[in-house]
Amino acid sequence: MRTDPGVKKAAEFLHAGGVVAFPTETSYGLAASIRSLSALERIFRMKRRPKEKPLLVLVSGIPDLMGLTGEIPEEAIPLMDSLWPGPLTILFSALSDLPWPLTGSTGRIGVRVSSHPLAQALVAATGSPITATSANLSGLAPACDPKEIRRQFAEDPPDAILDGGRTAGGPPSTIVDVTTSPVHIVREGAISEGTIRRLIRERETSAP
Repeated sequence: MRTDPGVKKAAEFLHAGGVVAFPTETSYGLAASIRSLSALERIFRMKRRPKEKPLLVLVSGIPDLMGLTGEIPEEAIPLMDSLWPGPLTILFSALSDLPWPLTGSTGRIGVRVSSHPLAQALVAATGSPITATSANLSGLAPACDPKEIRRQFAEDPPDAILDGGRTAGGPPSTIVDVTTSPVHIVREGAISEGTIRRLIRERETSAP
């Protein structure tokens, strides 16, 4: 499969320890390779983000989870099957050797699979999970176009912007913690709590 030149260049920045802005199905995100601690820490400085708020990551699919968590609870399976790719972030128990910016000392890591083709292509071209925290200064609305990214990050801009035009905006991803029983809806966003509960309930009733 041929890689878009813009995606290839953005992946090269990530491999070199850079930070790249890229489009998702809701707003733009800030990507760094999870293998570059300096890039992960730079995102906190760029966003002026409190250190106790970890960075969620994008993966290309379920196999990537093996490098992030040692356990996939049963409750997560119907959510991944039905709602990935899409605006659903799932909190899993984190492996102990992950960089602190990904867990914020919580012992959990937030993961999702984006449905945006450029976001998917960037993860694939990078060859490992990347961060996907929203492209905005803490307290401001997420940027939905490159012009807004340049405005908010005028003092410390990303190394590159993967321009996908204006994104759809709207609610952020829903965040679900599957490390608790019952699962906890941390943030209701683009996917309703009712949908989450229904999928888990259907899984439970269909189990032998």
